[in-house]
Amino acid sequence: MFNQFFGEEGSKRVSKWSAIALMLLSLFLLVKVLADFKRLPNIGREIYPQSTIMVSGKGEAYAIPDIATFNFTVTETGTTVKAAQEKADVKINKALAAVRESDIEDKDIKTTGYNVYPKYEWNQTPCLMTATTNSLAYPCSGGKNVLIGYEVSQRITVKVRDTEKVGDLVTKVGATAVSNISGVEFTVDDREKYVAEARDLAIKEAKTKAKALAKQLGVNLGKIMYYNDNSGNPIYYGEGMGGGKDMMVSSVAPVKAELPTGETKITADISITYEIK
Repeated sequence: MFNQFFGEEGSKRVSKWSAIALMLLSLFLLVKVLADFKRLPNIGREIYPQSTIMVSGKGEAYAIPDIATFNFTVTETGTTVKAAQEKADVKINKALAAVRESDIEDKDIKTTGYNVYPKYEWNQTPCLMTATTNSLAYPCSGGKNVLIGYEVSQRITVKVRDTEKVGDLVTKVGATAVSNISGVEFTVDDREKYVAEARDLAIKEAKTKAKALAKQLGVNLGKIMYYNDNSGNPIYYGEGMGGGKDMMVSSVAPVKAELPTGETKITADISITYEIK
């Protein structure tokens, strides 16, 4: 066939180059197969190294709370939902007026709960007298639940950006005859700033541990294989024994409430896994 197209001389050249190309392809495939066989013992080591060490680190950052939140609730009853709502609205509006008078912006006042419940009363049917013995006939017939009205409950959460105002504000709201004031909590507005600070200290501690451990074991640290970060929730330290307080304030507050802010501890707990070379 080649003789017909290229002649005898051209056919010889084509055969020669074909043979060279076939030989080069065979050589390439041989090299690739040998390289793949060589890599077999190391397959997976990049993902699951045979030798690793894991170290942990903890860091703490302390912050003085710069915001506070608290809740107040109004609960009223009425023969109808509307009647109960109207009674609750009067007290809510009075309490909100006291909050706004303390320069609290509307964006920091939020309804976090609003519930309407029917109220029932068990109506027991009286036992009947028997005509023959003139005594009560037992067993008496059953009774039933009778709807007697409704209960409306609304909870408002207030954020106070000036912690020095919290005690005075709690006093003012309590004087408006709300049902209760609860959940007074001092926190940090820019919490991530302190989380980052605690995390940085935790990572430094873990790296120091890893270097010391590698030296003791007589090995070299490789790349980081895994990193786990569990930042803890802030811990409040108030007066006495370093602990915070759960707080419930009476609806009548005759004197200004004193509410120490304490400090907030933000923790970071991390772990790092290194490959051993």
